[in-house]
Amino acid sequence: MQTVIGVRFKKAGKIFYFSPGRLDISPGDLVIVNTVRGTECAEAVLGPKEVSDDEVKEPLQVVQRKATENDLQRMQSNKEQEKEAFVICQDKIAAHNLPMKLINVECTFDLSKIIFYFTADGRVDFRELVKDLAAVFRTRIELRQVGVRDQAKLLGGIGCCGRPLCCASFLGDFAPVSIRMAKGQNLSLNPTKISGICGRLMCCLRFEDDDEECPCQNCRHEKVQPPRQGSRVVTDDGEGKVISINMGRRSCTILLDNRKTVVVGFEDAVEIEEDVIANYSADKSDDYKNVDEIIAYPFADTENEKKQRPRERRIAPHENTMPPVNHRRDGKLNNRPQPPRNFSNRRRNRDND
Repeated sequence: MQTVIGVRFKKAGKIFYFSPGRLDISPGDLVIVNTVRGTECAEAVLGPKEVSDDEVKEPLQVVQRKATENDLQRMQSNKEQEKEAFVICQDKIAAHNLPMKLINVECTFDLSKIIFYFTADGRVDFRELVKDLAAVFRTRIELRQVGVRDQAKLLGGIGCCGRPLCCASFLGDFAPVSIRMAKGQNLSLNPTKISGICGRLMCCLRFEDDDEECPCQNCRHEKVQPPRQGSRVVTDDGEGKVISINMGRRSCTILLDNRKTVVVGFEDAVEIEEDVIANYSADKSDDYKNVDEIIAYPFADTENEKKQRPRERRIAPHENTMPPVNHRRDGKLNNRPQPPRNFSNRRRNRDND
């Protein structure tokens, strides 16, 4: 077992683990550590804890010391130099006429390296730019091209919900987001509705996905599965049918059997199994199996009375319901059955007369 602490170099950056050594470090303390980029100042976000040797990635670096007042003043001067480097780099980019956009500048704690972040549509030949920057700052220069999501994380901003961007607030890594997550939440597939300021799918679509875990480490309750749209559910107000689902508020709209509409949470709606509905329908069909007979003979009590009741003969549509009457020329009636009166029969009767 080894004792480690978790530190962050940025506000919403990844968590890296270091050995505290003999120092007493608590969350919120600023510490000085050695990294691949050089000496850096980081903030402790996780207190000391014991982990197994298999979980530790060797070699595990040891924290040098806690940050002092001189270290804090040096960090403040580095931020001022970052602003100056940003302006100088923009002028150099314009002088070389390069198709790139400068995003951010970072200086290491010991000023051994200056990192310039930029965006571009394609590859950019910035070799001459690096030479000019190295001649001005007299230190190592690194130009790093980033994507649109990293650009939003570095710059920050306000999302469509009115809150600061998730990537710039608490997300350490970018998890993949697919359109399937928006479909599963019954959201509008309009790109302007489900895209963030970076032009990609919003990261918060992943938070309400049932197959993913919440990024917040404090959520210990189990997620309640929503009822399916169109299914039968039971609520405190009675039984009904689910007509819409709101995944954001975790509620559903139910049309009750008495034609009333109610909005309840997922916890208050219990979905009825299909087997129960099938058995209930079968019982109802057995009760009303003889509904036709009840309507036909409403006052019949026994089967014998039904059988004794005379059956009425159905009349075909082509049969004539009135008795045939044929007026002869002499004024006498001819009650013989006559075929349907049409043109051929008229000619036949005229010939017989």
